[in-house]
Amino acid sequence: MGSKIKGKDQIIFEVIGYILVFLFALACVIPFYLIIMGSFTKESTIVTTGYKLWLTAKDFSTEAYAMAFKSPQTILKAYGVTIFVTVVGTVLSIFLTTMTGYVLARKDFPWKNGISFFFFFTTLFNGGLVPYYLLCTTYLGFTNRIYSLILPGMFSVWNMIIAKSFMKGIPFEMVEAAKIDGAGDFCIYYKVILPMAKPLVATITLFVALAYWNDWYNCMLFMSTGEHWNLQYTLQNILNSSEALKRIAVLTGMQVGQLPSEGLKLAMTVIATGPIVLLYPFLQKYFVKGLTLGAVKG
Repeated sequence: MGSKIKGKDQIIFEVIGYILVFLFALACVIPFYLIIMGSFTKESTIVTTGYKLWLTAKDFSTEAYAMAFKSPQTILKAYGVTIFVTVVGTVLSIFLTTMTGYVLARKDFPWKNGISFFFFFTTLFNGGLVPYYLLCTTYLGFTNRIYSLILPGMFSVWNMIIAKSFMKGIPFEMVEAAKIDGAGDFCIYYKVILPMAKPLVATITLFVALAYWNDWYNCMLFMSTGEHWNLQYTLQNILNSSEALKRIAVLTGMQVGQLPSEGLKLAMTVIATGPIVLLYPFLQKYFVKGLTLGAVKG
């Protein structure tokens, strides 16, 4: 059979669609490109002429990165803490979220509606910051402990709802067939449910990993020393120190040279977001499929 000839209207529609998608993609890429270019630009150039799409030899500078990595062991240690927290927290969160969603989606679980209500209730009301802080520091011992960066983000009701909606689309007959073959609940979950929920796992992995990677709030609340500072909080402190030094120099008349404060902000953005941006292309196809299935099945 010959290929179907496209009509004029369809060709025009596709051309317009491709152009719009290209422009939207360009609008998303250009800001990040400007951030990278700005991080390699001299401070004087940024102040006088702003950001540039193309750099010349006289405008190129690595001062911002040199200042950010002035204490490389601090940055590397912060990277290690962030990677550890992200990996461990994401793995635990995936198992906890998918197991909860699987149980609440099972037709033979009699209390699924009542327990689902308690989960949903927590999205409407909470105890507030002060009771939360007192609970975590006084009774749970979160102060200066690495698990204080893992436990608060380990479970999300929103992610659990997505998991529950996805699990409803898995035929319950497969669970019954596995039970007839002698499989237990954990065996069914691990060998039947998880392999069929790869789009869901990839979607939640991206959500949770981003949340852990970008978290600085819990570090600010519970870490009074720099031993377990994560990357985001470490970079924030470097930036605050730079701004403080700049203000002191202005007030006292000290000559400390031109600090690359604007370039430092951009360099720290690249340092903090680079690794997680590289992860996204590998999860993109699962991410889109997981969101679509979760929306349709819900």
